[in-house]
Parts: sequence; C-alpha cells; structure tokens
Amino acid sequence: MTSEHTLTPSRTYPVTDAARAALAVAKRGCDELLVEEEFLQKLARSEATGKPLRIKLGLDPTAPDIHIGHTVVLNKMRQLQDLGHTVIFLIGDFTSLIGDPSGRNSTRPPLTSEQIEANAKTYFEQAALVLDREKTEIRYNSEWSMKLGADGMIKLASRYTMARMLEREDFTKRFQGGVPISIHEFLYPLMQGYDSVALESDLELGGTDQKFNLLVGRELQKQYGQAPQCILTMPLLEGIDGVEKMSKSKGNYIGISEKPSDMFGKLMSISDDLMWRYYELLSFRSMDEIAELARSVESGRNPKEVKVLLAQEIVARFHSQADAERALEDFDNRARGGVPDDIPEVSLTGAPLAIGQVLKQAGLAPSTSEAMRNIEQGGVRVDGGSISDKGLKLEAGTYVVQVGKRKFARVILA
Repeated sequence: MTSEHTLTPSRTYPVTDAARAALAVAKRGCDELLVEEEFLQKLARSEATGKPLRIKLGLDPTAPDIHIGHTVVLNKMRQLQDLGHTVIFLIGDFTSLIGDPSGRNSTRPPLTSEQIEANAKTYFEQAALVLDREKTEIRYNSEWSMKLGADGMIKLASRYTMARMLEREDFTKRFQGGVPISIHEFLYPLMQGYDSVALESDLELGGTDQKFNLLVGRELQKQYGQAPQCILTMPLLEGIDGVEKMSKSKGNYIGISEKPSDMFGKLMSISDDLMWRYYELLSFRSMDEIAELARSVESGRNPKEVKVLLAQEIVARFHSQADAERALEDFDNRARGGVPDDIPEVSLTGAPLAIGQVLKQAGLAPSTSEAMRNIEQGGVRVDGGSISDKGLKLEAGTYVVQVGKRKFARVILA
C-alpha cells in the first residue's frame, strides 16, 4: 500500500488558502464532513505532494434510471474532480446481490445478477452527464469481493461485532420490534466498508442514510493498517412535492433522461421556497451568485424569473442549451393555453367512448377513478374546452386531450 494510506504517524502539511478554498467547495451544501481537520490535512498533503486524493462514491444498480436527487452527490463528485482529485465511480454489482438495508424496516429482496447487469449498463452513461467521463475511474466491487471466498469473508466478519452492528438505527428498531434481520444483511455494511480498503479511499461520499456504512469503511481501514477515509454526507433532496425525499415510487421525481419539456415543467412546479434548496444542491452557480439572486427576489423580482434560470440550467446540463430554450418556449405556450408541438399521438377504438376510458387508454390517467377525479377538479380539457360532464362520450374523430398543465395527447378515435 502507498505511504499516504498507511496508518503511521505522518508529517503535518502547511494549510494554504488554496486548501481552505477546496474545503469550502467540499462543504457547500453538505450535511456533515467527518473529520473536517483530517480532510483539510489530506487536501494540504495533496497540494504539497501533487498527488490527488482518491474520492469514492458507490452506487448499487438497483434500478435502471437515475433521477436528479441522485445527482446531488454526483455534483459534489464533479466539484472535487474539477479540483484535480481522482474520483472513483464504484458500481456495487456485488453488494446489490446482498441488498442495502439502509432505512429499511424489512429485508430488502436481493436482485438477480441479470437484473444487476442490465441496470449497471445504464448507470455510468447517466452519471457521465454530470461527471467528466475521461477523468473518472469506473470500478465494480465484484473485482475484489468475489475473490474473498468463504475464508476471506469469515476473516472480514471477525473484524466487526454484533453489538456495533446493532448500534445502527434501522437494525435497532427492527430488533426491538421483533422484525426479522437476516444474517446476510450484516454483510452489507462490511462489504461496503471493505470497498474503501480495496480502493484506499481518502474520502467517501454518500447520502445521509449511508452514514453508518461509511463509518464502517473508516473503521475497517484502520484495522487493515490504512489511514482512515473522511466521510462527506449529502442531504437527501426533497421531491417536487417538497415533502418526501425524491423517489420514483412516490412519483415526485425528475428523471435525468426525461424529455426537456417535462423536466422543465416539473422544475417550474416546485415552490418558491424549495427553489433555493434546489439551487444550493443542484446548481453549478457560486453561492455568491445564488445569494445575489435571493437578494433580487427580496427586492421585488418575480421568483418565477429566477426559477426559469434554474430550470434552464438543469435542462441544458442533461440535454442542451437549445433544448432548454425550446422548453421555455413550450412552457410559456402552455401557460397561455397553447398546445405543445411534440404531444404524443394515440389511436383508440370503440367510439363513442366514455371520457374516463379515453383518459385511461390514452395514458393521461392511471385509472378511470383518477380520471373522474381530474374531471371533478376541472383539470381536463378537450380541444381547449374544460370538461365537467363525467358521463361525456367522444364520437369518432381527432381530439387534443389535456389533463393538468403538462399532460397532452392527440387522440384519434375510431
């Protein structure tokens, strides 16, 4: 192992203004940095020796798509990457076989190797929309985890106690509540921690829900004779509802592969207060610039104008500046009651067809009962006219059907 990563008394490096500036970049928007003075020394060492720090982020490919909530930590990786450090995008193809118990009140079903492989194929392609593809080290933790074998796994398990595992909040709650905890779940934080040993990590990033796992890595590094990694946790971004954390299962997410107009519209739907949270965690603008935007709003500027700037920045990042401009035009057109140019076309049969069935079959409502609720709330339009009659049937023809502000379909009914 390299000398920088051995657990031996080492020299103290002078802390320069550049090191303190790098620390400020690392801390922007973070929830916690452990241990700050240690990390400052790592930054000072890197500057003095010219050797970049090794910064690790592990993601399990549990789903094929990444939403902008995931990019909060990816943005931090990019900021540290731009400072010249080595960032390691670790795909947890082995740990996904176990299943991360973080925040769970029951055992997470492990994925099959086929599911993991399919999801992993898309992961870095999406992450590369944030990270510098050419400067990112991509690793899979099966590289070293598979080689451990039964003997190595037993030796690794001997390095951590059951009592320490039960300090973890979700394990404690399940244990006290009589909810089963499978033995293999204890292996997850151990294997994630062992990743840090294998990669000789200087800093590991993760969401606040990963703190326990990251601390295990720090402890294991000490036991393997390495200097312990520092830990930087990032907040979990609230979804567009402003209440729950962003999640596909809660329907409050913005996927980074969504159409520009849909992404723009969702960003414009967030509250004025939540906008500042999104600015801090998602925007690449400096904090001084963001503070100036906040002062302009306090002085009377319409918050919508500032929200447009954020929405355009995010859309341009994942698509293009031209897409961002078109998305703004599309949004303004919708706000004036216009119809977007790129609405989907759906062919249906069965005329005359009940409006509830039209909405459901056109994909504008998940069920007829939800379609009825949309009508009751005045959210359904056909060819620009508001619909209030839940018993309406559409005759054969072509209609522009709208639900809410963002859902449109050109329905060809026969």
